[in-house]
Amino acid sequence: MVKQIPEGKVATYGQIATLAGYYHQARQVGYALHAVPSDDIPWHRVINAQGKISLNLEMGGAIQRKLLESEEVIFTEAGVIPLKQYQWQPTFDPLES
Repeated sequence: MVKQIPEGKVATYGQIATLAGYYHQARQVGYALHAVPSDDIPWHRVINAQGKISLNLEMGGAIQRKLLESEEVIFTEAGVIPLKQYQWQPTFDPLES
């Protein structure tokens, strides 16, 4: 599911869980992303439901922000990504892809 998020868009952990058919399993998405090689999955495009990066700066948050900014994702002064503007809205049934 995460591989389908286009460049310059983000999805929330809960959104990915729901799209994958694992309702209310947002935390499991985070665990899964932590376990995959970073060059295989665009993990940086997954953020929390408040539009924020969940990782602290030392644990990869700074890298995640830099990667998102390189895709022209804009953060507010408070460090929030406006979900209305940047949240991925699939136009297909992701379970059939």
